Amino acid sequence: MDRFSFLNAAHTAFFADLYEQYLQNPDSVEPSWRSFFQGFDFANEFGDSPSEQVSSAAGNQAVDNSSSEKLQKEFNVLKLIDGYRTRGHLFTKTNPVRDRRTYSPTLAIENFGLSSADLNTVFDAARVVNLNPCTLQVLLKHLNNVYCESIGVEYMYIRDPKVVEWIQRRLDINDNLPNFNTDQKKRILKKLNEAVSFENFLHTKYVGQKRFSLEGCESTIPALDALIEAAAEKGVEKFVMGMAHRGRLNVLANVFGKPTQDIFSEFDGKDYDDDALFDGDVKYHLGLTATRTTESGKNININLAPNPSHLETVGAVIEGIARAKQDKYFPNDFSKVLPIAVHGDAAVAGQGIVYEIVQMAKLDGYKTNGTIHLVINNQVGFTTNYLDARSSTYCTDVAKVTLSPVLHVNADDAEAVVHAMLFALDYRMEFGSDVFIDLLGYRKYGHNEGDEPRFTQPKLYKEISKHKNSRDIYAEKLKTEGSIDDNFVSGLESDYKAKLEENLEASRKKDLTIITPFMQDEWKGFEQVEAEGMLQKYNTKVNKTVLTDVAKTVTELPSDKKFISKISKLISDRKTMFFETDKLDWAMGEMMAYGSLLTEGYDVRISGQDVERGTFSHRHAVVKVEDSEEEVILLNHVPNKKGNFSVYNSHLSEYGVLGFEYGYALANPNALTIWEAQFGDFGNGAQIMIDQYISAAEDKWNNQNGLVMLLPHGYENQGAEHSSGRMERFLQLCANHNMYVADCTTPANFFHLLRRQMITKFRKPLVVFTPKSLLRDPRAVSSIEEFSNGEFQEVIDDAAVNAKDVKTVLFCTGKFYYDLLTERDANGRNDIAFVRIEQLFPLPVEQMKAIIAKYSNADDYVWAQEEPRNMGAYGFMLMNFNEVKLRVASPKAYSAPAAGSYVRSKKRHAAAIAMVFDKNLYQ
Repeated sequence: MDRFSFLNAAHTAFFADLYEQYLQNPDSVEPSWRSFFQGFDFANEFGDSPSEQVSSAAGNQAVDNSSSEKLQKEFNVLKLIDGYRTRGHLFTKTNPVRDRRTYSPTLAIENFGLSSADLNTVFDAARVVNLNPCTLQVLLKHLNNVYCESIGVEYMYIRDPKVVEWIQRRLDINDNLPNFNTDQKKRILKKLNEAVSFENFLHTKYVGQKRFSLEGCESTIPALDALIEAAAEKGVEKFVMGMAHRGRLNVLANVFGKPTQDIFSEFDGKDYDDDALFDGDVKYHLGLTATRTTESGKNININLAPNPSHLETVGAVIEGIARAKQDKYFPNDFSKVLPIAVHGDAAVAGQGIVYEIVQMAKLDGYKTNGTIHLVINNQVGFTTNYLDARSSTYCTDVAKVTLSPVLHVNADDAEAVVHAMLFALDYRMEFGSDVFIDLLGYRKYGHNEGDEPRFTQPKLYKEISKHKNSRDIYAEKLKTEGSIDDNFVSGLESDYKAKLEENLEASRKKDLTIITPFMQDEWKGFEQVEAEGMLQKYNTKVNKTVLTDVAKTVTELPSDKKFISKISKLISDRKTMFFETDKLDWAMGEMMAYGSLLTEGYDVRISGQDVERGTFSHRHAVVKVEDSEEEVILLNHVPNKKGNFSVYNSHLSEYGVLGFEYGYALANPNALTIWEAQFGDFGNGAQIMIDQYISAAEDKWNNQNGLVMLLPHGYENQGAEHSSGRMERFLQLCANHNMYVADCTTPANFFHLLRRQMITKFRKPLVVFTPKSLLRDPRAVSSIEEFSNGEFQEVIDDAAVNAKDVKTVLFCTGKFYYDLLTERDANGRNDIAFVRIEQLFPLPVEQMKAIIAKYSNADDYVWAQEEPRNMGAYGFMLMNFNEVKLRVASPKAYSAPAAGSYVRSKKRHAAAIAMVFDKNLYQ
């Protein structure tokens, strides 16, 4: 019997469906079919036609030639469909002002073993694209409409067949063409008119002023408008958006509803109505929180985060904001908070933080169940052509990292843009995953309105100067199809312009600019304070009963689970500390702080590299069951716990993760949000976040933030890279009331410092230089009494000396105190008082003065540090403390923080210590 006779009897649609399934996921088809299709592909590649392959496989037995030829053509059509799905985006009409680059091979049917003679042949393979069997000509029209018109779609790299099938079914609806009713079309046109008219108005009223116009990508406005309206109908209640300066003012006015009076006041350069706590920022960096009522009457919360000029930093911040809102309001349904990240084409391709953020998308500690990414692609980065701005084909190729679909859309086709945005929303809501829209447009002017783009792109800007704006293009289309008459657009334009004129006149009657702080709905009950308020004493005591309950919880492992012996001993040692020796080490003090805050209703969130265990194996906030690696978090079992404790090991990112945690703290001031660096100097990988947000946001944008940064710091002869947390850089950024900087020496003081961060009615970033060797130093311990009845001490005086005997008063900070103490004890010196500055900013000057007065016989005042003289706190002390002249005891200035040689490092350290005790020594 002919073992291939089934090929004659089977319906070709069956082969089409099966081969389509094989193309998407070879492992999903039965092994014998998989082998058959692999042979088919092999023959295609190396010369045999499918019919020859079938004949050969049948041992040259008779196979009906017409059937095999028909089968071959069906396979070729399937290849054609796959070609459109895989490469159709390369041949779209998505660029409004440039010809697309040429790619080969093309989608010509001849490249798929078909010819014009096949155009009227009916193919069952059409079923694969959800059509009934139809001619090749009809199928080609469908494929061109779906994949090669104003929208190009990339998705075939996605590995989940269910996702691919969902996308394909969605694209096949109405040939992937928009199908809006007349009212929807008029709303799109209305929003386009607002976008165009707003820019025109500013261009005539504020000639030459920077505004970073949206012109060339005005369809952004109807797209965002449609997104918010549709998302609200799908249950989204809060939107968190981040974007750079391009088009920001337009979005604020026409999507977020910011009063244009306020925008005009900012253009006029008026002073702010706020006091000295706020210095302001340029108009195209400011954020806004608003309540928007949708067309169907739903009230939704919309947030546009403030941002600096450093492109893409805000992307990390909005993810943190969104996650905080999800954790706080919708812990069981993250879909109700939608992050929207608006990028520029040059930035999304060129800025490394985008990759760091994208890699968070599926991580437990950072996921937000899908972000909609919109790239405003004006094809020029400042003056740089796109061919010089990236090696990848598209600026959005980073999307492939998380297998996110990308829709490339012609910005001149407003309906296509809105259609693509609605697809993106549905995808996000269906799969909880990221999706990218690449909005191909142009930039009407230079980088800013005073720039001359023809210096660098004369040919492009010749085309742009003749190009109609998207409103006029769309209006002509609607007139042609009879949806509007000739007067409709002029009416829209005159009405909108009249409102702008009215608001401009009203704004010029005001003397001051009103700046509404971002996200004030989350900050009710909090107040802003200056340095005096930061230096006040706050009650951070905790009842001993509470501490005991916390201690019992964190010192007892579940009896029904087995842990490695080292963990069992570590937890047992903690129990001994609290219940027997009354000597709590650093880790135990940290656990006490977190546990006590949880009982008071505060959330605690810690993230960073290796924070669950801790870089130096001290924390062990998460312990693993030996056999199953089940995670046990003891702090989650604290009695009467009212807050939530979360701790997450991050991916190997500083910039992105610190930005995320900053956003989290911004959205939830009642969460102790902590980012810990693996080593203190790793913080410099996030320097932009530190400079632009942490140190300056309250001054620029009126935003408080209580983020805590833990930076392991200390010289233990480990080389240049892992010694210094770069204290000097943070201190240089300190001014007025912008943040706390501390370097504690006892577990109890660290405990009270962390608690103070939450119990005050204001929030400031807190930078703590944390210890390494002190984590296990038997001298760096505290008693329970110091926790229950103590307070944070900005300065710790020397209780071991007699004030009358003191000739030298030494100020120092951190772990160096213990090194000096060892030397003083060894030398039997009682004429030197060691005063520990636990809080470097705001510097407790009055307390320091009081201590100096106490040592009335002293005539020598020393600042001692283990860091080189040009680093550490010495320069800061010279600038901020002039009560006495300070003699310095430190290594001399170096370019690197520490020597690589163990011997050399110890030698320098010893020399700095010797200078303390002999004022005649000086390096």
